[in-house]
Amino acid sequence: MSESRAVLEGPDIHRALTRIAHEILERTKGADEVVLIGVPTRGVTLARRLGERIEQFEGVKIPVGSIDITMHRDDLRQGPARPLGRTDLPPDGVDGKIVVLVDDVLYSGRTVRAALDALSEFGRPAAVQLAILVDRGHRELPIRADYVGKNLPTAKSEKVKVSLRETDGRDAVILRKGDAR
Repeated sequence: MSESRAVLEGPDIHRALTRIAHEILERTKGADEVVLIGVPTRGVTLARRLGERIEQFEGVKIPVGSIDITMHRDDLRQGPARPLGRTDLPPDGVDGKIVVLVDDVLYSGRTVRAALDALSEFGRPAAVQLAILVDRGHRELPIRADYVGKNLPTAKSEKVKVSLRETDGRDAVILRKGDAR
């Protein structure tokens, strides 16, 4: 039997994204050369939200895009075929830009590695940074987020589910204990 509880609700997620947006601006010394690239599916929504916040703070519309990592995953042979997703990069591309990859949960690091591989096909950024809503630990690769909304130590048997109002009807981060299916 599994037990679920919300570890973040809508206002918590709002505050975390606001803080991350400010941290991005501080670290990059403004938004001029920043491009936000979301990893589907929820990373794209989070990247859009970060872009909106940065625009509110700086008055500058920041380029936001998405990157399909399907063909760069190292687990392609372990399951059924996956449909290809859409890569939608800003018109000016990523060359010479500070690219902030955005995703919802950082776990093993394999999704981020796939995103880095996919990104390398589209140009050469000046720097790549990583913004994550939830870091749950258990890294299998040497990957660390630059911006973290919430560090959430978990057991490997637990599951973290991010719900966003645009795709799921509500903002929440749910931790499922026990039978994590």
